[in-house]
Amino acid sequence: MVGTPMNGRRLSYGFGNGGHDLGPSSTPPSNAGSDYGSFIDFTREDVEALLNEKSKRKDRFNYKERCENMIDYIKRLKVCIRWFQDLELSYSLEQEKLKSSLELSQQKCMEIELLLKIKEEELNSIITEMRRNCASLQEKLVKEETDKSAAMESLVKEREARLDFERSQTTLSEDLGRAQRELETANQKITSLNEMYKRLQEYITSLQQYNGKLHSELSTVEGELKRVEKEKATVVENLTLLKGQLALSTASQEEAIKQKDAFASEVTSLRDSSEKSGSELNNLTMKTHELETKCTLQDNHIKELQEKLTIAENKLEVCDISAIETKTEFEGQQKLVNDLEKRLADAEYKLIEGEKLRKELHNTILELKGNIRVFCRVRPLLPDESYSTEGKIISYPSSMEAAGRGIELAQNGQKHSFTFDRVFAPDASQQEVFTEISQLVQSALDGYKVCIFAYGQTGSGKTYTMMGRPGHPGEKGLIPRSLEQIFQTRQSQQPQGWKYEMQVSMLEIYNETIRDLLSTNKSSSDATRVDNGTPGKQYTIKHDANGNTHVSDLTVVDVQSVKEVAFLLNQAANSRSVGKTQMNEQSSRSHFVFTLRIYGVNESTDQQVQGVLNLIDLAGSERLSRSGSTGDRLKETQAINKSLSSLSDVIFALAKKEDHIPFRNSKLTYLLQPCLGGDSKTLMFVNVAPDNASAGESLCSLRFASRVNACEIGTPRRTTTNGRPTESRLSYF
Repeated sequence: MVGTPMNGRRLSYGFGNGGHDLGPSSTPPSNAGSDYGSFIDFTREDVEALLNEKSKRKDRFNYKERCENMIDYIKRLKVCIRWFQDLELSYSLEQEKLKSSLELSQQKCMEIELLLKIKEEELNSIITEMRRNCASLQEKLVKEETDKSAAMESLVKEREARLDFERSQTTLSEDLGRAQRELETANQKITSLNEMYKRLQEYITSLQQYNGKLHSELSTVEGELKRVEKEKATVVENLTLLKGQLALSTASQEEAIKQKDAFASEVTSLRDSSEKSGSELNNLTMKTHELETKCTLQDNHIKELQEKLTIAENKLEVCDISAIETKTEFEGQQKLVNDLEKRLADAEYKLIEGEKLRKELHNTILELKGNIRVFCRVRPLLPDESYSTEGKIISYPSSMEAAGRGIELAQNGQKHSFTFDRVFAPDASQQEVFTEISQLVQSALDGYKVCIFAYGQTGSGKTYTMMGRPGHPGEKGLIPRSLEQIFQTRQSQQPQGWKYEMQVSMLEIYNETIRDLLSTNKSSSDATRVDNGTPGKQYTIKHDANGNTHVSDLTVVDVQSVKEVAFLLNQAANSRSVGKTQMNEQSSRSHFVFTLRIYGVNESTDQQVQGVLNLIDLAGSERLSRSGSTGDRLKETQAINKSLSSLSDVIFALAKKEDHIPFRNSKLTYLLQPCLGGDSKTLMFVNVAPDNASAGESLCSLRFASRVNACEIGTPRRTTTNGRPTESRLSYF
């Protein structure tokens, strides 16, 4: 039979062979119940009903029926008991299983608890780390928010700056247009000034000719005046002499008259005195006649002298009139000469001012174009040199357009003409040369980068131009004179509130290796080659985004006076690599670079400027056939010619405006990169030798200088700041 669930559990019983077998459905059949073929599910109510069952008998005395019922009841009880036994057995087995599983579970639980503790520790450490990370992330978040706000502010500022830049760009465009118009006007002014200059030169020439004529006439008049004055002096002297003679004659006449009167009185007394003899009377009479004759002669002489005196006085009056007329004419001529000299001085002043204006306009045009300025200097002939049989190979055009700017070189019967910004003849002094570049040196104090370098063959006078002759103050070169001007200007600008700090560095490039000429660590082994710096030390050249150049580990010295710089220059000159060749007794075997860094601040306006002055003496180009270099000198010559060839390649690339400029082909060109391709004011001196043997090299140098003069490197930019930088003033070349 099927019963209802008992406390949520359902029990199954089986019956077979007329009997019953009870067992749980979840357990296998027991031995006691193996005789039964079917199973019956019992519930708690079924068991209670079985236990509480009462026999149903119709006849209480029918024992057989009662026995059958009891047997059946007993069988069912047995089945139930067996079922309970099997159930108890199954429960005990299940209990053992549960105990074992409990032990396993407890063991697993302990292991899990241990793992949980380990995991908890790990999680605690992770949580701690996460908290730290969270704190750092929060700090980063705050920082990023701050940076974000700063970036937003900078973005706003950049937008404002962009708007300002656009406005300034518009203003610059207008300024550019205005500058172009001014440039056209300046060109027209230059043309008119050139024409006026030409007319002034012609006018000055005519004035000089007329002045010469007047001077000759004036000399003639002065000679005539001197002659008249001499004649006047002679006449005055004769007149004085005649006056003296007249006075003597008058005195002698008076004396003769007195003697006559005396003699007459004597005659009278003699006539009265009859006692005197006739001989005495005759003698007295003769004396009287002689005195009368003498008196007559003196009267005649006095008359002649008076006539001569009258004639002399007339001549004197005529001479006075002539002298007055000559003096009046002389004063008129002198006034005319003074007027002409004044007009000539005015014309020369206008000529000088016009030339000055032309130079300023020319420099302005060059700055607007961004060209490299080129000056040419021709050295004098040396005592052991002479002109060729054909005459001088170098000449200078005399036309107004090329005066002071043109040079002509004759070679093999052909004349080559070149025009530069300025050409200095052999008789030009060091002071004249420096006067032309003094304004460029001043630009370094104004906050510009300035570079001046000398180029030319060996023995053409580069080192003399840059350094001068030691021991001769009148022949100081551009470097000492530039330093004197800078320190003098520094002193004169102190009352205006300007204070300057200056630093000097000097290096040479010898065989493509940089040497520090001011390094205190020196290892020198011979007099002509000095190796400064730590042996094996490598100096690297670096350029920053602002166009500044920095040479690593280079010695930089603070300077306060010209004497300090002169001492450093002397030290560097003694350390520089020089050698003897067939072309030069002391030939520079390296490229010498002098750098003066200038930092200025105006304490009253808080304006700050950063300038740099680079003065470079390049090693001379030379032909091996002429220099006769061997051994170390041969290696030096090859390195020099290679670096100068790289410089030529850079100039060619700049002139053709190529996209790639090979600055890195040599240390020299890489060091000069800001000067040749940046925003620097750059000037090149091309030095030329006038002897016939150097004609080929001189022609190559002039051609190279002409290409340099045509290169456009950009408009110079002034470096000014409103706040004091920390390290930038020490970082540029």
